[in-house]
Amino acid sequence: MADKKHLYLVDGSAYIFRAYHRLPPLTDPEGTPVGAVYGYTTMLWKLAEDLDKAEGPTHLAVILDKSSHSFRNEIYDQYKANRPAPPEDLVPQFPLIRDATRAFSLPCIEEPDVEADDMIASYARAAQAQGWDVTIVSSDKDLMQLVGEKDGARIDMLDTMKSARIYIEEVEEKFGVPPEKVGDVLALMGDSVDNIPGIFGVGPKTASKLIAEHGDLTAALDSAEDMKKSKLKERLLEHRADAELSRILVTLKEDCPLPVALEDMKLDGVPPGPLAQFLEKHGFTSLLRRLDAGAGSPGRPTELNPAKQENASAPANAEGSRQPLPEMPKVDRSAYECVQSIERLEHWIERARAARLVAIDTETSALDSMAADLVGISLALGPNDACYIPLAHGGTDMFAEKPDQVSLDAALSALRPLLASDAVIKVLHNGKYDLNVLSRYDVEVAPVEDTMVISFDLDAGRGLDGIGGGHGMDELAERHLGHTCIAFKEVCGTGKKAIPFGEVPLDKATEYAAEDADVTWRLYQHLKRRLPDEGGAAIYERVDRPLVPVVARMEQRGIEVDRARLAKLSEEFATETGRLEKEIHALAGAEFTVGSPKQLGDVLFDTLGYKGGKKGKSGQYSTDQSVLERLSGEGAEIADKVLEWRQLSKLKSTYTDALQDAINPKTGRVHTSYSLVGAQTGRLSSTDPNLQNIPIRTEIGRQIREAFVAEEGNVLLAADYSQIELRLAAHMADVGPLKDAFANGEDIHARTATEMFGEVTRDTRARAKTINFAILYGISRWGLAGRLKVEPDEAQAMIDTYFQRFPGIQRYILETLERVRERGYSETLFGRKTWFPRISSKNQAERQGSERAAINAPIQGTSADIIKRAMVRMDEALVNAGLDKVRMLLQVHDELVFELPEGDVERASKVIEEVMAGAAGPAVSLDVPLGVEIGTGKSWGAAH
Repeated sequence: MADKKHLYLVDGSAYIFRAYHRLPPLTDPEGTPVGAVYGYTTMLWKLAEDLDKAEGPTHLAVILDKSSHSFRNEIYDQYKANRPAPPEDLVPQFPLIRDATRAFSLPCIEEPDVEADDMIASYARAAQAQGWDVTIVSSDKDLMQLVGEKDGARIDMLDTMKSARIYIEEVEEKFGVPPEKVGDVLALMGDSVDNIPGIFGVGPKTASKLIAEHGDLTAALDSAEDMKKSKLKERLLEHRADAELSRILVTLKEDCPLPVALEDMKLDGVPPGPLAQFLEKHGFTSLLRRLDAGAGSPGRPTELNPAKQENASAPANAEGSRQPLPEMPKVDRSAYECVQSIERLEHWIERARAARLVAIDTETSALDSMAADLVGISLALGPNDACYIPLAHGGTDMFAEKPDQVSLDAALSALRPLLASDAVIKVLHNGKYDLNVLSRYDVEVAPVEDTMVISFDLDAGRGLDGIGGGHGMDELAERHLGHTCIAFKEVCGTGKKAIPFGEVPLDKATEYAAEDADVTWRLYQHLKRRLPDEGGAAIYERVDRPLVPVVARMEQRGIEVDRARLAKLSEEFATETGRLEKEIHALAGAEFTVGSPKQLGDVLFDTLGYKGGKKGKSGQYSTDQSVLERLSGEGAEIADKVLEWRQLSKLKSTYTDALQDAINPKTGRVHTSYSLVGAQTGRLSSTDPNLQNIPIRTEIGRQIREAFVAEEGNVLLAADYSQIELRLAAHMADVGPLKDAFANGEDIHARTATEMFGEVTRDTRARAKTINFAILYGISRWGLAGRLKVEPDEAQAMIDTYFQRFPGIQRYILETLERVRERGYSETLFGRKTWFPRISSKNQAERQGSERAAINAPIQGTSADIIKRAMVRMDEALVNAGLDKVRMLLQVHDELVFELPEGDVERASKVIEEVMAGAAGPAVSLDVPLGVEIGTGKSWGAAH
């Protein structure tokens, strides 16, 4: 219906706390705190503008909490008892926020002894009963109980933080049950923020599973009698009354008296006078200028808003039209506090609880998080509002003079509840390092935000001034804050004069450490607000943010390696490289250092006279892999030998030697370090050791994998996505024959050989396999010719035939390049962006390199997103299946490696395959099945 009414109900209370934490402290001309008021005003403004550009509400109201008391306190006196009082500087802003709402001429509804959620529920049901559509502007999980449709009238939600609509599908993805069953799930899991008891030890996954299996809370609780003996059974039986009480507490009251009639919420435009008067009174001059310029009365035409008139100037979507955050004060290191007593530490902890958000950084004795000792912790609650808590300063010498500092045990005992509290967000930079360090001291940190990951999800490939750049704290501080951080070498020195951080004087240590937390807090305020505006919220919130603790746990677990086997392999590789050196010298006619690029170049192009040698700026010949492969193709036997020598030498130094040194003396295992920001497409990369570069299909690679072993009584399980990038290409390019082949379980390379060559032989299948993968990487005729060892014209003919048989692939390539040139970035099916600033470079090599990467990025990035989604879901899926001894250890390319008891293999295989095969959904529905191949054995090699 064109005239159907659509009511928007804004959860104003949530807006208030978001606004407060977004901004540094601000005051108006009268000295009244107004930081939250300013943030709230800009957020309400942006909401109205965004809604007007979309379908726009016909009616709108803001709902606020009037008081902290409600009928729930009469039922349960501990309801919300743990909530700290609001920050002191926020209290005087509450009435001003109400004034701000009314300045927009919007209804501002609040009732004594009635919670905002209940008022929202009552208005939503009343409007739905009259046939109106309703959108609740909130991400509150309690309100998700209202989502659904009745007699053609729909209730949904709008999460402005993620720019995402929440309807039945999204609720089911989050809770595993339809909206009407969400209350049952909430009753089981409880809520520490509101102090709703639930059942201790029952988390979201277990609660969802119980309700999904049994239908409702009563049936789930009744089922405990028939369960096998377990902790879950005990908890369900013992705490049944708590769950039933919790069900009453989470049930929304839908029949509250309505103080403002629905029709009185009609949007009829924003009179400019009251709004201008409010903005002027509180010194919001930038918003006042925006109003006077016509961008202002949000989304509703007034005499001051000519945005929809023909003579309107800049488009509303222009980058410059965004309201910037107020300037933060410059970094003032003299404002930082060195916390040297338990009383001052408790003071900071209480302030952090009240703030609900704290930036954290750790200082340690080493870079290896699994070996480093904790030296100190820094906290930040705002710009220049930061402290450093020294814990192990004064050196390791027992006779060294140690400064006053809180004991490690006392400090961690005080910090543990804060760091584990669901009510306080912890902001970290490269958070998994800190999680790993603190986990070794039995300290849990959650929930976590990671500014390094946010930066990556916004700017992967873009960097500074479009020329690329990393996501380290110092680099981001320069880029976004215009601030240069103290360098580590400035406080610890370099070379022989370097000292451990624990020996740095406390004044210098405080400046360095607290600055890290301060900068992290500032980066969070700058970067997090960009996520919804720039389309990065979904990939961050649904994939990368929940992955941080998962990867940390994998690093902590590590994997056992067989030292003796590695030593034997090192000896064998040394013998083999020695033999190859002799053969290379014989072919060269003289001895030389094979590992010297200069000497090798002189031998190849001067002594032996091979053609095509090119000297670089250094004056020496290039002897990189492409040069050696070209010479090999031309029949140069010495090039084959050098390539083989290089591979063996690299494998020996990188793996068989280095892995022995990498064994942690305390755990006896190797703990690789994963980077969530190391690969531009979103894939994880690993270092120390780098497990991504072990050859996959060679005998040498298999031998190295044989050295990765399971503990006694356990086995390793390798679960590998089968041809996932080809499957995704078939879906994303909509290639019918390939989709059919995957759906029918055919050999995809044989199918391609049939399509291209008319027959399947060993040779045509091998060629088809090479072409299948090469095309997805945007390979040129010369590149394909080199791989297949054919002439470039013949390779071009194969490419042409491939595109004729699979026109969808060519269309995908052309459309992808067109979109990237237009927008500057590619995008995965899940919304991950990868930027290509050189896609239109005048330099041909740069441009073509960007084009090849841009063709593959959506496919490889989607593959990375899928395996990450599987990883995020895996641990809980295994625990819920009673497989808590199955541990995910490694992620390499398209493969996950687990360690588990031999008796769990059959059940675990089913769970792992189910999670991996279904990892794309429900966010993305694929036209092809995701195949998962599983193998087990005492070693990784045997399982692979």
